[in-house]
Amino acid sequence: MPESHTSDKVRLDRWLWAARFFKTRSLAATAIDGGKVQVNGVRVKRSAQVRAGDEVRVRKPPYEFVLEVLQPSEHRGPAAEAHRLYRETDGSVRARDTLREQLRLQPHVSFEGKGRPTKKDRRELDRLRRGE
Repeated sequence: MPESHTSDKVRLDRWLWAARFFKTRSLAATAIDGGKVQVNGVRVKRSAQVRAGDEVRVRKPPYEFVLEVLQPSEHRGPAAEAHRLYRETDGSVRARDTLREQLRLQPHVSFEGKGRPTKKDRRELDRLRRGE
């Protein structure tokens, strides 16, 4: 009988990589070490074990994802497979959609002249950014 490749728990950095929240395990580990990932409301180390039912909160600015782990996995597969590893909470989806809409409606400030902006142009841009 072949040995199963999935266990009932797996390292957090491996799971985030397998669920395709980060392109590499190194990026996942950096985010965890930087406090951008919490498990069940607690800041954890990259070696923390996650299992089905755990709540994982991932901050990838400007968005924040609140996920329920459905299945632990150490193996990265296609995106459709990775999506089966978790379920995003309804509140998280609504918050991201609201923020996405706010960012889309926000005025985009850029310099449209030639070359570097003059001191006067920079002051105007600063006033626009501050909302004066």
